[in-house]
Amino acid sequence: MNRLRLTILGSTGSIGRQAIDVASRYPDRVEVVALAASTSVERFAEQARVTGAPYLVLADPEAAARAASLIGRPVHAGPEAVAALAGDGGADIVLNALVGAAGLRASASALASGARLALANKESLVVGGELVTSLGLDRIVPVDSEHSAIYQSLLGEPAECVSRLWLTASGGPFRGRRPGELADVTVEEALAHPRWTMGPKITIDSATLMNKGLEVIEAHHLFGVDYDRIKVVVHPQSCVHSMVEYVDGSVKAHLGVTDMRIPIQYALSAPDRWVSPVEPVDFATLGRLDFEEPDFDTFPCLGLALEAGRIGGTMPAALNAANEVAVAAFLGGSIPLTAIPSTIEQVLGAHEVHVPGSIEEVEAVDEWARREARRILGIGEVA
Repeated sequence: MNRLRLTILGSTGSIGRQAIDVASRYPDRVEVVALAASTSVERFAEQARVTGAPYLVLADPEAAARAASLIGRPVHAGPEAVAALAGDGGADIVLNALVGAAGLRASASALASGARLALANKESLVVGGELVTSLGLDRIVPVDSEHSAIYQSLLGEPAECVSRLWLTASGGPFRGRRPGELADVTVEEALAHPRWTMGPKITIDSATLMNKGLEVIEAHHLFGVDYDRIKVVVHPQSCVHSMVEYVDGSVKAHLGVTDMRIPIQYALSAPDRWVSPVEPVDFATLGRLDFEEPDFDTFPCLGLALEAGRIGGTMPAALNAANEVAVAAFLGGSIPLTAIPSTIEQVLGAHEVHVPGSIEEVEAVDEWARREARRILGIGEVA
């Protein structure tokens, strides 16, 4: 059996670290051939040592130089080098776990190379949409737990038999709060997710429910289901990762523990299944499964994302860019959490939507929306 050659983009983040853990459990099946990250020099150097990956890239040139001195071999530098690594043809699978719209070019490059794209960077589809899926939708295997659940629940089922997709949300750390109760929450409170351990940006997106809105847009592009047939339901136990409802009334629900190594591993092994790296769910002690409607009034980011998705064109790219700037400002202590949706709403109101014909057009919208968000917030370069 030939080993799968794996490139990991965003190797020092939460998903990247867990992917290395999965690969280390199957050294006879997976060979890590390339690593890319942003600035985490020491962690990156240790990953290079542990995996022995021959191709290494850090987006920050200064960090790349320091890492090279620690590792004792070349580390390429720059965002362009990260995208080039994704598309150099040396991998069977490219795991894109980069954060934000920065992952767009890498996803496009990986698909253009003919590799399977294990997609953890949902922003690639949020901002790139059909530009990305046209390069090879059949070679995208989602890594997000919700989309992996739907992907697996759709296996063997005719598309015309799908009635609705149900995306589950934990509700985040502020579930149950009412409008007006989030103005004074701290960064530490917002980062205290009740179920998942994730990076800071996605954790804040979960606190505002923006993450679920982005996932709806991603699901629309991945599975070809219109927005009126994609539903969000809050499920605080996070045991049901998502569901597919069929025209005969049957519902397939994908259940499991809250451990990202399971969908990461499936993205590598699909359509096969390898022995789980985690303890299974104990249904006898699980207790109860609760479901409730999301609160659009307390969490307006969800509604803004759904509206942007329905409008389409470049609107989701503007939404995502404004959100990235506002989230970075909140994490930096510059704005309250409630300024995130208000900033996004103003940026969307000023945006002139069009259908992009290239990734360059999408990137131009991204740059415009970031400038507009900074202008509204009265801040400098934060994202």
